[in-house]
Amino acid sequence: MDQGRAGKVEVARVGFVLVLAVVGAAGCATAGAGGGDRAGGGGNQVGAPAPDITVESLAGKSLGLADYRGKVVLLDVWASWCGPCKQELPVLDDLAKRLRADGVEILAVSIDQDRANVTKFLRVRPHWSLTIAHDPKGRIADTLAPDKMPTSYVIDRAGTIRYVNSGFEPSDAPEIERRLLEVAKR
Repeated sequence: MDQGRAGKVEVARVGFVLVLAVVGAAGCATAGAGGGDRAGGGGNQVGAPAPDITVESLAGKSLGLADYRGKVVLLDVWASWCGPCKQELPVLDDLAKRLRADGVEILAVSIDQDRANVTKFLRVRPHWSLTIAHDPKGRIADTLAPDKMPTSYVIDRAGTIRYVNSGFEPSDAPEIERRLLEVAKR
């Protein structure tokens, strides 16, 4: 896991990340399969406006969810230490290639503290079609409070969360794609 920064704030942050890791690992074993409508940290936001969160792309560009208004967005919260994230990200990348023409954008935000871990993780593919961002301070996780890692949020053109998939199993992919296309056709 990433090395922490000094100070009391960092001690709390590391504790939060450890809790996420433990919850994520537990969620990893029980993830997916229609998790979008379950109550809980990730599921209770369906129908709510997506928060206007700003993160940084790996190229150093500032990205805000408000910048995506008018497009359907799949916002994915992931980390390099999460096993299911390693399965999910290539699947989402394939979706990004296929669904871009339908007005769908995929924004995958890593909450790793150390950017080097993100970069190392991404070497599994020579090119990524989805947009990858980094949130080392974990503001996105603090705001959305996902109950499992990874968690994906389907956001409509008006900025409303329409579906949440907590955790990931390969069998979740067709449902995620179906939900994205359903929202894109509205």
